[in-house]
Amino acid sequence: MPFIDELKFDAAGLIPAVVQDAAGGEVLMVAWMDRQAAERTFATGLAHYYSRSRKKLWLKGEESGHLQKVREVRTDCDRDVLLLKVEQQSGACHEGYRSCFFRRRGDDGGTVEDGVRLFDPGKVYGRKK
Repeated sequence: MPFIDELKFDAAGLIPAVVQDAAGGEVLMVAWMDRQAAERTFATGLAHYYSRSRKKLWLKGEESGHLQKVREVRTDCDRDVLLLKVEQQSGACHEGYRSCFFRRRGDDGGTVEDGVRLFDPGKVYGRKK
């Protein structure tokens, strides 16, 4: 049976995708895929996702040029989550950071931003992100 037919999409036809740097293992982002996004990703080797807010398929990096080359795709034991190991070009985060996980809980219980911004989202997207 083809890999995609074994995946368990939810009632909305979506499956979460955890995206990890293939070389270093850093978690870059979490996104959603529908069957079309998964098929397009598998066929092209470039990460495609489904935007729940825009209700459409999108190629990661279509606006910024910061593409994700997919090096490996895994699924969990229940087959209801994907793990994409990618080669990330520049930042994965629409706020300009390499990873969307640039905030952490500090020792005092507050929020600490400890990521390095790689690009200015205003210049890349032409609007504030």
